[in-house]
Amino acid sequence: MIFKRREKPGFLIRLRGLLAPRKGWRRGFSYVGRRVQRLPDTPHKIALGFACGAFASFTPLFTLHILVALAVAWALRANLFAAALGTIVGNPLTFPAIAALSLEIGGWMTGKPGLVKHFSPSVIFSDFRHFLDDLMLPYLLGGLAPGLAAAAASYILLRPAIAAYQAARRRKLMESARRRLAAHVGRRPLKTGAPTPDPAE
Repeated sequence: MIFKRREKPGFLIRLRGLLAPRKGWRRGFSYVGRRVQRLPDTPHKIALGFACGAFASFTPLFTLHILVALAVAWALRANLFAAALGTIVGNPLTFPAIAALSLEIGGWMTGKPGLVKHFSPSVIFSDFRHFLDDLMLPYLLGGLAPGLAAAAASYILLRPAIAAYQAARRRKLMESARRRLAAHVGRRPLKTGAPTPDPAE
């Protein structure tokens, strides 16, 4: 293929691109925002779909966030593509804060306060019961409240913004259609074959 990369980038290069995109996170978030606004659906379904993705980002099911978002969005009849885009709420910049907050709340809910301070990566490689008790369950329970808060905030902010964008886009398209129609009418040739009135009559 003409445009195919000749050499695949190494692991460190791909990791650096994930943690620090070459064009910056701000541009990436701006692109996602524009993409969400242009989705062909109602503002309610688009905003609800993005909220489902934001909520899924607070679950401990890493690598499965998109599947969780799609499942929740399908159950709520929200926009599936917006749900997939909403998982950008969970990214390398926000995951440390999300995990710390979820584990802190989850530790308090399960009677294990200070779970974040005493957490050790070795628990991941311990037996399955300790993995569930000391990581998955606290993270899952603790992520519910902040996940719902992030989903609500996403919906409240996005729905009016999308509605305003769609209304402005419709006005722009209608104005463009009017200009094209006026230009077409102005260029329309006179009909031939009709009798020409005699000035002497």
